[in-house]
Amino acid sequence: MEISFSQNQDSPGIGIMKLHGALDGASYEYFISEAQKLYDTGIRNLLLDMSELTFLSSAGIAALHRIARVFRGEDRSTMEEGWSAIHSIAKDRNSNAQEHIKLLSPGENILAVLDTVGLQAFFEVFTDIHPAMASFQ
Repeated sequence: MEISFSQNQDSPGIGIMKLHGALDGASYEYFISEAQKLYDTGIRNLLLDMSELTFLSSAGIAALHRIARVFRGEDRSTMEEGWSAIHSIAKDRNSNAQEHIKLLSPGENILAVLDTVGLQAFFEVFTDIHPAMASFQ
């Protein structure tokens, strides 16, 4: 998977991360690492452009959940991996949509995966960048 970054000069606290390829067992750690780096530089809102994301595995789902927790400001030392993460996802999917992470243009196959695991309502989904950016303010 490749990741590219951009930032709108009018909205300095919002980062845009474009995902290219598959978010799976081979790429999820890289994805988490890059998202954490953005958070560490002061980005507090993240728009994930999924228009070129071709595949989302269970590892990718766990990675999405983990970065959602990072952008909520949770203590990273308490973020467990494995089955504990899956149980944490189950608790969170019944909560309100994320305030700090939004999804842009995920394909039908990605939406189907999110829907299957009950996370489509957990993330606001946009098809146009302008309303997506405005939703953070």
